[in-house]
Amino acid sequence: MSLLELKALLPQLLMVLGATVVLVAGAWVRNRRLWLLTGLVLALGAAFIAGTVEPPVAEVAGMFSTSLYARFCTIAWSLVIAATLLLSGRYADLHRYGGGEYTSLLLFAGTGMSLLSAATSFLGLFLSLEAFTLVLYILIAFNRVDNLGAEAGLKYLVFGAVATGFIAFGIALIYTASGTLHIAEALAALQVDGAMRPLGLAGWALMLVAIGFKISLVPFHFWTPDVYQGAPAPVGGVMATAAKGAVLAAFLPLLDGLGVAGGEIKQVLWLLAILTMLVGTFSALSQTNLKRMLAYSSVTHMGYLLIALLIGGADGGQALLFYLVVYSFATFGAFGVITSWALEDGEVQNYDDLRGLGYLHPRRSSALALFMLSLAGVPPLAGFFGKFGIFHAALQHGYLELALIGVFASLVSLYYYLRPIIVLFMQERDAHQLRSGSGEEFVLLAGCCVATLFFGIYPGPLLDLIMTLLP
Repeated sequence: MSLLELKALLPQLLMVLGATVVLVAGAWVRNRRLWLLTGLVLALGAAFIAGTVEPPVAEVAGMFSTSLYARFCTIAWSLVIAATLLLSGRYADLHRYGGGEYTSLLLFAGTGMSLLSAATSFLGLFLSLEAFTLVLYILIAFNRVDNLGAEAGLKYLVFGAVATGFIAFGIALIYTASGTLHIAEALAALQVDGAMRPLGLAGWALMLVAIGFKISLVPFHFWTPDVYQGAPAPVGGVMATAAKGAVLAAFLPLLDGLGVAGGEIKQVLWLLAILTMLVGTFSALSQTNLKRMLAYSSVTHMGYLLIALLIGGADGGQALLFYLVVYSFATFGAFGVITSWALEDGEVQNYDDLRGLGYLHPRRSSALALFMLSLAGVPPLAGFFGKFGIFHAALQHGYLELALIGVFASLVSLYYYLRPIIVLFMQERDAHQLRSGSGEEFVLLAGCCVATLFFGIYPGPLLDLIMTLLP
């Protein structure tokens, strides 16, 4: 690898080398706040470099792109990691986390997500996908005294190992059919007279199983509620936003590259989108645990995003990236509220424990209500315009059935998004049961609220930015 290629990977190198230093130094200096702050600076530095330093080469080692699209994803996932570290200060103190280990794992995860979104080779895609998935196995079960966390980590590990086998075998079949691991060349070689080679089609089928697991598509979603419930709330926020977003961002150019030969793949995705929206919506209706409801909510939102993937092109890409951004603000904000309410003996998740908190903690309760309404798609919040963009693009491109089912799922979702809001403001309760939020938590929640309102009222700048990123 040349010096120019190393310079092009400067944001990722900053995070991964910084993570290594923090991991080693954290064994000698047991100061979790110091390492959380160090990780925050490293993640913000990576985002700053990705946004300001022009890469000297277009591709690194034939595996990773340095395009505007890849740099935008690097900025997005680095900021999510920075937000997670900012959010984790009091939470890490409560549960006595090792600051060095926790910080380094999050930085490693951010590096893997960044490289995955920039992958131009199936080898790079596989390595980067597994790099951050391996980190998530540890982060989910990071609280060693929490039995739910250990169970969640084991479930994710088992399902993840199976998914790894599927994607590895799928890539092997695609390589056999095309003779190359470079994505653009492989996709071109898979097409014969406007159709896909049978071996390549089998490889894609196996890859869809793995991708379905990573982003919780039905019927590969069974791990999601248990893992979300058992994982630490800050880690759950990363999984629901950056981890799934990185997979979708990598999959968008893949599907576009198939062209007309991807007809069979799109038929499967059409069916998966319908199943995911309906099953996720109706499964969320009966939940009485906020994190499990958010898990099924994320399943439903992945169904909406599949519609954008099916549309493809500039319209689909714009709808997908805009929705990802606004969905991430609302979802991460919701997990941020759960984090800020955490106690030493666990997190406040059940609706019975939320009853009346709106009177005692009005700012955080109001923020949670705002995030729920945005996820439900209530105007003028950003979630409404995200859904409107996807459904409008679906109608323009002939996906009437998907648009109608998406609108139906959104209407039904009002019930399970309004339910925690009603519970929060139903009756008063004793004030001593919850701690006051920290300054860092309030800063993060305020930022998510402002972004949710701003991009709902004035989405133009973000839409214009996204259009400049797409080829």
